[in-house]
Amino acid sequence: MVIKPMVRSNICLNAHPAGCKKEVEDQIAYTKKRAQERKAGKIAEAGVKNAGPKNVLVVGCSTGYGLATRIAAGFGYGAKTVGVSFEKAPKEKRPGTPGWYNNRTFDAIAKKDGIFSTTLEGDAFGDAMKQDIIKIANDNDIKFDVVIYSLASPVRVDPETGVMYKSVLKPFGKTFSGTTMDPFTGELSTISAEPANEDEAAQTVKVMGGEDWERWISQLSKAGVLTDDCTTVAYSYIGPEATQALYRKGTIGKAKEHLEATANKMNKADFFSGKAFVSVNKAVVTRSSAVIPVIPLYITSLFKIMKEEGTHEGCIEQMNRLMDSKLYRDDNTIPVDENNRIRLDDWEMNPEVQAKVDALMPKVTSENSKDIVDLEGFRHDFLATSGFDIAGVDYDADVARCDEF
Repeated sequence: MVIKPMVRSNICLNAHPAGCKKEVEDQIAYTKKRAQERKAGKIAEAGVKNAGPKNVLVVGCSTGYGLATRIAAGFGYGAKTVGVSFEKAPKEKRPGTPGWYNNRTFDAIAKKDGIFSTTLEGDAFGDAMKQDIIKIANDNDIKFDVVIYSLASPVRVDPETGVMYKSVLKPFGKTFSGTTMDPFTGELSTISAEPANEDEAAQTVKVMGGEDWERWISQLSKAGVLTDDCTTVAYSYIGPEATQALYRKGTIGKAKEHLEATANKMNKADFFSGKAFVSVNKAVVTRSSAVIPVIPLYITSLFKIMKEEGTHEGCIEQMNRLMDSKLYRDDNTIPVDENNRIRLDDWEMNPEVQAKVDALMPKVTSENSKDIVDLEGFRHDFLATSGFDIAGVDYDADVARCDEF
């Protein structure tokens, strides 16, 4: 069969096996090239040339920033990596989730290159998964020096109570109205979102806040599978004023505040002797961000400006920079802002960049959007998350079986 993208409401409902494989291969190739440049002293912002992570756990490893982090650690530094994600397996005639193919590509290339990797697929929120990871660490004499928390899920079942919580993307106080864009047609429209109630806000924090992150670190630490100086990082986003009402000042923002508070809490906790950080990353097109109203208009404008400035980054560029320019530096420091957050959104939030984006966004119309913002870049990145629109892949070729790899 020939597999073409099935897109509904900014969600791609299928994946292309060969495209997912090639996209992971391309990210690995980029990382290997950057590692060579780093060792040769050709990356101005990079720090330590030959030091880096040794044993890395990535919770939420299969797509986006989680996958990119695992690639940066494994193929940039030769680190042993263990990954956790929730995926849907393919059937003979029906593709699985993109992450299913991504995980298998990562493991296959790691094995070929002699790099240790193990991937578990299941409920990362559950305690059973945490115990499985502890067993893997003990069986392979691993103590994690880096733990990355990169989960993006709409629901979470509390392992203690069995109660399922659901997150929502809503503002607080009053109805939100804003302009958003169809990234495929460039058509602008006005969207509205009703304000959240207290229960919706609380449930969103339960799903996307720091409770599960702390649970991971607590159980791993008490099991003795973390190094004394372990660094753990959870990912977040802040964004500009244009997205604040619906995002950072809404229910998601409340969850992100809880995530940051959890980092500060763990830095003072008796059970953890390492350091916990939240990394505020750049706006990119992921399976999660593509469905957030208003974001497509902002991202297409941002991409246009940052590509003109030569500072644009995707997930793999960001996570390589996290490793060699933030976590592993010559001076052995990790630069943070006044709230102890790592700022990988520093180039995005540069005042000059934001001023140009602010000037561009009001000029965008349904008629000119294809010409004045980076609609094509958004479209490519969106499709690439599911293995489509990848250079070097024949999308007219027959895929005999979706479950072969």
